[in-house]
Amino acid sequence: MTTPSSVPPTSEPWPDAANHPPPTVPADAAASGPTVWPAPPPAGAGDERPAGRERPAEPLFPPVALPPVGPKGPATWAGRLRTLPGRTWRGREDDPRWVRPAFLGLLLATAVLYFWNLTASGWANAFYSAAAQAGSVSWKAMFFGSSDAASFITVDKPPLSLWPMAVSARILGLNSFSVLAPQVLMGVGTVAAVYATVRRRSSALGGLVAGAALALTPVAALMFRFNNPDALLVLLLTLAAYGTVRATETASTRWLVFVGVMLGLAFLTKTLQAFLVLPAFALVYLFTAPTGWGRRWLQLLYGTVAMVVAGGWWVAIVELMPASARPYIGGSQDNSFLSLTFGYNGFGRITGNETGSVGGGNRMGGGGGGMPGGGMWGSTGPTRLFDGDIGGQIAWLMPAALILLVFGLWATRRHARTDSARIAFLVWGGWLLCTGLTFSFMSGIFHQYYTVALAPAIAALVGMGTDGLWRARHRLPYAAVLAATLAVTACWSYQLLGRSAEFVPWLRWAVLIGGLLAAVALLAAGRITGPIGGRIAATAGLTALAAGLAGPAAYALDTVSTGHTGSIVTAGPRVKGEGFGPGGGRGKAHGTFPGFPGGQNGTNGGGNGNFPGGGIPGGQTGSQNGGQNGAFPNLPGSQGFPGTGTEDGRTGRGGFGGGMGGLLEGAKVPSEVADLLKQDAGKYTWVAAAVGSQNQASYQLATGEPVMALGGFNGSDPSLSLDGFKQLVAEGRVHWFIGGGGMGRSMGGSDYSSEIASWVESTYTAKTVGSTTMYDLTAAPKSAG
Repeated sequence: MTTPSSVPPTSEPWPDAANHPPPTVPADAAASGPTVWPAPPPAGAGDERPAGRERPAEPLFPPVALPPVGPKGPATWAGRLRTLPGRTWRGREDDPRWVRPAFLGLLLATAVLYFWNLTASGWANAFYSAAAQAGSVSWKAMFFGSSDAASFITVDKPPLSLWPMAVSARILGLNSFSVLAPQVLMGVGTVAAVYATVRRRSSALGGLVAGAALALTPVAALMFRFNNPDALLVLLLTLAAYGTVRATETASTRWLVFVGVMLGLAFLTKTLQAFLVLPAFALVYLFTAPTGWGRRWLQLLYGTVAMVVAGGWWVAIVELMPASARPYIGGSQDNSFLSLTFGYNGFGRITGNETGSVGGGNRMGGGGGGMPGGGMWGSTGPTRLFDGDIGGQIAWLMPAALILLVFGLWATRRHARTDSARIAFLVWGGWLLCTGLTFSFMSGIFHQYYTVALAPAIAALVGMGTDGLWRARHRLPYAAVLAATLAVTACWSYQLLGRSAEFVPWLRWAVLIGGLLAAVALLAAGRITGPIGGRIAATAGLTALAAGLAGPAAYALDTVSTGHTGSIVTAGPRVKGEGFGPGGGRGKAHGTFPGFPGGQNGTNGGGNGNFPGGGIPGGQTGSQNGGQNGAFPNLPGSQGFPGTGTEDGRTGRGGFGGGMGGLLEGAKVPSEVADLLKQDAGKYTWVAAAVGSQNQASYQLATGEPVMALGGFNGSDPSLSLDGFKQLVAEGRVHWFIGGGGMGRSMGGSDYSSEIASWVESTYTAKTVGSTTMYDLTAAPKSAG
């Protein structure tokens, strides 16, 4: 049970924490939980209890007082800023001196880990890097999230995640570091937010364990160094969890409004995925806040209004603005952000009906020639997050988190409705279950890196549960639960490491043996009195921590030592049993892709291999021989189809990552092509047009000039008709057309880009520059020649 903090008058200057000690827990607080006993002696201390007496039952989650709160209001800001450095270093007045340096050291270590080798990924996802480049030179492009500075079409997401990158590029100049550095800072901020949330209810040990577990999660080490929207999304969701915990402590309307704002901003980052945690957060507050039912409902209404305003203002502007005054909404089939939100980026991800996407509108099923046991995006079901290479991304500590969640709820079953320990477990557990079950059973587009949205919840549950069990480790039942959790974690890590048999082969045995020995030692330590028992416990605890985090740490180190590019990326080393195609991670070296929707089997790019809809715009048809290892000729950036790039897929990291004409990874732009595009660039609105945003992004980043992305990401958006393109050409606004790229109508959606590509090929003379086929749209047509 928590108690309100004492708040000094707002007219006073910001005081030192010593002037406002934490309030004491009232005597009747014990009614809400176990009897409060003094904390166990530190490791190595002697056992002071009289001979023959049992140690008092250590409470798992004893009642705590809230941290002190200083005065609020503008009149206090100067004093608060003046004392901020000291308070930042000192932390809580009642904390041991080592706590705050340890926390700051954790943040520093996280920053070093994530900044290390950062620029090895180059432009990372060129799709978003090109949008950041456009935003760095055009405020309009930045506001709408346009793919190019001339604002022809937007990316297929809201623009909030692009704004930090665009601002960074304006300040530091456009380069790999300026694009990726904001993601690193978001990662450090997320670790700090997880620590702060766990620390409000648990000890510093729990907060540090949670922060370290998050920082070393492989998929976190990947996505907090990558420029997809997920980094900002996870930070905002973590801040929303912090606000929910704060709001439930004192039924605070202000903090509930804060939660609404964070969720609204998360919506402007990745649309409906932001709301996967909403049911859990809302229900936790509704049933646990320490106030009446009527006020709880009213406060939730305030939070909802804040969420709608924070997430809806940009949507309202876009929807109310005439289409001619803004760019086309990429990813939609009707130029509407609302249809994008609820279709391609919304419920289509659940049902698999995503017209215009890769495989959209014709999802592969288990009996339809697709991947065994599932669709194009992998098998669905309760084990999805543990299977294949997905397990190595996120699942290292997931069994421990689920065990500790169940145990935490059981241990607080008799606590009061408003008990803060149970509330914390419900907040993080609700996040884990709502998001995890959605990921497990969604039939639409699913990539391994989506699982980064689970990392804060897993880390927080592990930190809180470990903190409680460590405090009560002297009682055999609790020591047994702690030891069993450790043993399960060690065995599961052994299993995951075995999927990468050639990756540090000795580590799996070290983790298994060390974890099991530490589990036995934890059981024995509580039975041994005196300094020896304390030393055994301390040694076992450190060994347990090392065994639990060694596997994900090794994967995280492998991740930061390797560059990752393209649209489908995964953390850690290559593992056996990886899938193929868009949902399978890295794909096969030669790229057999059975059962592609609407087409026949295309082994190595040869045989039939037909793409429905007449092949790839601007390139040769799929029925032609693809060449060695399945490479499609005349496709910029195509190095085999699918899943080539490199043997282990490090650059592409996806079934389509290294090929398909730049669909999921951009083209390799020769310097002579870039120089040609930059000639007389100021005379044209777009120096070139290309099918597909990844293809377009490569040329735009190579030149720094606007390039038109026909058809958006997949080349299947009806963003510009053939007549419209002819008009732009007649007006002299587009200089070059670049052949290859995109999928046209092959996966559903519009065939406008295919029509444009066919018209250009039949009207203008092709010019090959290096390996790139180009058409000069300002030259005389072939018919006039």
